Amino acid sequence: MFLDNRQVAMDSVLEALADSIDYFQDNIERLRPSLRDALKPHYTKRLEQMRKLQELARAHLKMLPREADVERDDFLWLWSRLKSFVGNDSQVLINELLEQERVLMQALSTLFTHPLPDPIEPVVDECMQGCRKLIRELYSLQKRKIHR
Repeated sequence: MFLDNRQVAMDSVLEALADSIDYFQDNIERLRPSLRDALKPHYTKRLEQMRKLQELARAHLKMLPREADVERDDFLWLWSRLKSFVGNDSQVLINELLEQERVLMQALSTLFTHPLPDPIEPVVDECMQGCRKLIRELYSLQKRKIHR
C-alpha cells in the first residue's frame, strides 16, 4: 500500500518521535542524575503524545504504527559513545538530543503543510510545543554546563 504525501509526513513525525524516545532511553544511564531528572518529564510526556498520535493516525489516516529505526539507533549510539571519548559525555548527549529535536521539528513543520483531520491537529501542535520546551531546556542545561 502506497502512502499519500500527508501519510508520509505523518510517518516521518511518528518515526522522529520514536527515534527521539528510544535514543533518550538508550542513553539515560549516561546522564548525570540532575540531567536525567530535568529531561525525564519531557520524554514521558513525549511518549504519551506519540501513543496518542499513533492512535489518531490509525483512526483518521488509516496508518499502522511504526517503530524506531533500530539500525539508525545503533549507529547514533555508537557514534555518540565514540565522541564521548574525546569530549564531555553530558555535552555530547545534550548535542545529540538537540539534533534529535531538530529532526523532529523539521518533520512536524512538514506535516503542518498538509491538511490534518481536526482531532489530529491539536496533538501535533502539542508535540511541537513540547519540542520547543525541550529545546529550551537542553540549551539551558548546555549553558549551565559550559559555565561550570
